[in-house]
Formats: sequence, C-alpha cells, structure tokens
Amino acid sequence: MNSTDATGRPTPLAANADEQVINDNGAWCWFQDERALVDPDAGVLVVGSIAAAEGPGGEGRVGDLDVTVVDLRTGEATVTVLHPGFEVDDHDVPAFWRRTDGRWGVAYARHKSDDLSWYALSEPGDPTAWGEPQAFDWSDLTAQRGVTYSNLHRWDGRLWWFARAINDDPSALVSDDEGATWSFAGKLFTRDKVGYVNSYTRYSSAPDADRIDILATDHHPRDYDNSIYHGYLADGALRASDGSVVDAAPLDGDAPNQDALTTVIAAGTRMGGATLTHFWTTDIRRVGDQVAAVVTARADDRVGASDLSDPEWWGRLAPIPDHRFVYARLGADGTWGVHHLAPAGAGLLPHEQDYTGLAAIDPYDADTLYLSTPLDPRDGAPTAHHEIYRGHTTDRGATWTWDPVTQDSDADNLRPIVAPGDPSITPLLWFRGSMTASQHFDCEVVLRVLPRG
Repeated sequence: MNSTDATGRPTPLAANADEQVINDNGAWCWFQDERALVDPDAGVLVVGSIAAAEGPGGEGRVGDLDVTVVDLRTGEATVTVLHPGFEVDDHDVPAFWRRTDGRWGVAYARHKSDDLSWYALSEPGDPTAWGEPQAFDWSDLTAQRGVTYSNLHRWDGRLWWFARAINDDPSALVSDDEGATWSFAGKLFTRDKVGYVNSYTRYSSAPDADRIDILATDHHPRDYDNSIYHGYLADGALRASDGSVVDAAPLDGDAPNQDALTTVIAAGTRMGGATLTHFWTTDIRRVGDQVAAVVTARADDRVGASDLSDPEWWGRLAPIPDHRFVYARLGADGTWGVHHLAPAGAGLLPHEQDYTGLAAIDPYDADTLYLSTPLDPRDGAPTAHHEIYRGHTTDRGATWTWDPVTQDSDADNLRPIVAPGDPSITPLLWFRGSMTASQHFDCEVVLRVLPRG
C-alpha cells in the first residue's frame, strides 16, 4: 500500500527509488522500437535520443543522435554520439537489437528528408563503441520521396526492419546475418495516399520470435478519421486477429490494404461519454499469449480532417482540446475487448493537433501500463504539467487503479517507455521539459528503475 501526503493522496510510486537524469538533452518519437533495451547479463540499459539546440550544449549538439548506456548496478550513465549532427528531429531516434555474439545493433533514419536507412554494430559487449554506420538506399524504390522510422523484430528465423518507405506505406528490409547486411523484403501494406502519409503502424514481437503483432491506422489523424486495425505475421502468412489468412505471401508482390485486418475500434465509437474519432496508434505488446494495445482518439471532435485543398490550412491548425486514451485486449476467440482508459488532455502542439503525452504497456505485464497526462486519471483534475501515472487492471481493462509516478512537477513528463530485457525489474524512461515542435525542445531523459509487482 502506498503512503499518503498531507492532502491524503498517495505519494509518488516508489518515492524512495532513485530518479536519474541520464542525458541532459534528448527526446524521442514513438513509432520506433525497441527504443530502449536491457541486457540482463551485463546489467546495462541502452536508450536512444536526439539532441536539440534549445537544450544544454545548444548548437554544438543540435541533431546529435545519442546512445545512452546505463550501468544498472552503479547508476553510471555514458552518452555516446552515434551520428553527430544527424538531423534535429525526434522522428530520427534509433531502434536496437542484441546479437547472439554479444554485439548490439542499431537502426535509424531521417524524417522523410532522404532515402537512407542507417545501421551500425557495436563492439562485442560494448554499446558505447560503434562501428562506422552503413546505409541502405531506398531511392530506386521510393521515387526519392523519403523514408522514416525503424522497427526491428525477429520472426521466422530472420531479423526484420520495418520502415515507412514506398508510397509512405509500411515496408521492410530483412537480414539473415543478424543485421550485418540488409536487403529489400517488400511492402507490408499498400493504399492510395490521403494527405501526408499512409498507415502509422506499431509492431510487437514475441520473445520466441514466432509472430509479429501489428497495430495500424489508415493515415495521419490530421488528414483522415482513422480507425484502428490489428493483425499478425505467423506461420508464413499475414493474419487477422482470429488467425484467418489475409495475405498468404506477405511482403511478396502485391500487399493488402491495412483495413483488411481486424478492426479493433472504428471511428465514431461512443465510449467514456464521448464520440471518439481520429484514432492514432500508441503502443502494442504481446505478453505470453496476451496481446494488449493503447491508442489515442479525439473526443467529440468539432474540427475534423484538414482541408488539404486550402494552401493556408497548416497555419490555421489548433490543438484538439480533448483526447482520450483507449485500452484494447485481444481475446482468445480473436475478438477485442475495448475500454476507455483515461483522459489524455489537449494536443501538445498547435501544428500537431493529435500529439499527447502517450502511454507504454509493461512488456511483461499486460495488466500494467504507464501514461502521461495533464489530467489526473483518478478524478480528472487538471495538473500544472503532464504527470506520469501507473495504471493496473484486474479485469482486462474494464477498470483501473492509478498511482502517481511523478507529482507536482515544474515541467512536462512525456512519452514513457518501459525497457524490455530483464523481467525482474521495470526500467521506466521518459523525457522531461518543454517541447514546441518535434525539432525544438529543451528536455532531459529520465530513468527510474521500479521494483516489479
């Protein structure tokens, strides 16, 4: 049981646990994974971030792609610049994997400003020492329209790298040598483009590498009233949530539209006292035989999609005043149980109406998650800044209990990550500070290692 403060509210969760700033200038987007990993044998945590001119170091660090390595036994943090002056954009942060020979691998890309996906390998057992980055050039495939994001997952005996590439659809590279070399694998989905880009897709792979779960939107929520879809890759096929085959030869030739998958929640669903629209993917995790997801949505939206025919539409954007978190859990019969989770507050940025503080599911406990919100999920009371809360359910998401992780903060606490790798601990990461754009922020990366259970 948590102790209480003078107001009678619980004190922050694990208040005696050390909260540590591990990088004084950094932030990340949420469409890459794994952004952080733990090596339990070496006792180290690795996390990637990008530095901005507004943070410590200023112009001398702008666009530096950093790898922060934390010795979990001593707390010592080492920041290594993987790619100096890469591009100041939080969409560029890397994904990591661990090879069987003790090396670490990293993959990253700019934000649609060129056609290169970059990768590198560390020295054996040393994620502070990296070899020369190499690049896969997509330009013959993308018509030089740019690539974005990196998601690394093992499946079917191979390492897969999912990126937004051809036609701004989810596309993939594959490696048969644990990331030393890469080749083009194909497109996962294909769709006529509406507005900026196509599907925003999140991925989760099982430790036994027998499947990759996929959570997808139609387009960007600024441009389209998205629904949310789920499927998975297993036994050589792309499947709907119930296991039925959607594509018997995925990534080989023609690709299906993502709406051929199972609809998790449809635009216009009434939930939590509001009509929810313009959904956006936030997180998905497979934990044993359980699959859980979190998405965000606009509540009772009066704005709708952008008028893309109006050349001045960007300048007239404003934050959506009310977003909601929604939790979804896949049942054994292939159907989804979907529940209102918590208020997510107004959009963070005027020009990105649907940005929120986000949420992260515990990779070892589908009943537990961490979210960032300016509205206390226990009673809806507004707080001065985004705070982080731990939520736990005992009925597959129908009801939740909440504990504050941060409290009375003097800056926003945003985009939590729970780093997988060691199921005996909960390494909770977030960044704290001010953000005015994906390219402009003054934020520090924070780590708190919580006990499990």
